[in-house]
Amino acid sequence: MRIDGQVAVITGAAGGIGRALSEDLIQRGIKGLGMVDASPKIDAVVDKLNADASRNVATAFVGDTTDENFRKAVFAELKQTYGTPCICVPAAAITRDELAVRIHKETGKAAIYPVETFRKVMEVNFVAPIYWALETVASVAEDRAARGLKRWTSDEEMQGTIIFIGSIASVGNKGQISYSSAKAGLEGAAATLTMEAIYHGVRCGVIHPGFTDTPMVRALGEEFIKTHVLPQTQLGRLIQPAEIAEAICFMIGNSAVSGQLWADAGWRPAV
Repeated sequence: MRIDGQVAVITGAAGGIGRALSEDLIQRGIKGLGMVDASPKIDAVVDKLNADASRNVATAFVGDTTDENFRKAVFAELKQTYGTPCICVPAAAITRDELAVRIHKETGKAAIYPVETFRKVMEVNFVAPIYWALETVASVAEDRAARGLKRWTSDEEMQGTIIFIGSIASVGNKGQISYSSAKAGLEGAAATLTMEAIYHGVRCGVIHPGFTDTPMVRALGEEFIKTHVLPQTQLGRLIQPAEIAEAICFMIGNSAVSGQLWADAGWRPAV
């Protein structure tokens, strides 16, 4: 699928993988880019990227990615400004790490991971990405219908691409009952969309990054990273967001690529 001349939407775009991907897409000639984030910092990021590109290619959207009205407003504005969004990488994510069950040393009572926290993580990391993806597929489907097109055929160009941001935690990771569940769930969503969305010419895949140099990973602390993360990787360092961004662009641009891509730097959990 061509990247140049297309319209994309990226959530979690103020930093980390989302920002690196936005920079890469602009360099590859994306026509329009919706950069979505809960932080107002996204405004300054977009201003800089537009200035660097010497064109108004990106638009900032500040809001809650779990809010349906906000999501629909983003797509409506993107369509009016640039055209139909056909590339979506919903990268916004949160962690709320804690053991699933802990025993209080003094009372001997068990503390179970709070269901409210579990639901929050699932809403942001699982439900929201799926619905940003569905909104993209719907936009492409409506555009095709308006042009009198029905089932996509192989003699056409690809019409769109969805790339979910999974995680190495999807195989299970201590202290991440909610995060791991959400990331593993995206695999099932992608597999289903792979079968359904191709009717409209839209592909879907999942990339599973390893420990990447983002604020989320840095929040683990330098000592934890040095002791428990780096020794378990082949690279001996954190992955750079630009490396993940390049891998995502490869998944978008090469229509023969399907399923899941593991960009984990050889990470393996300690036995």
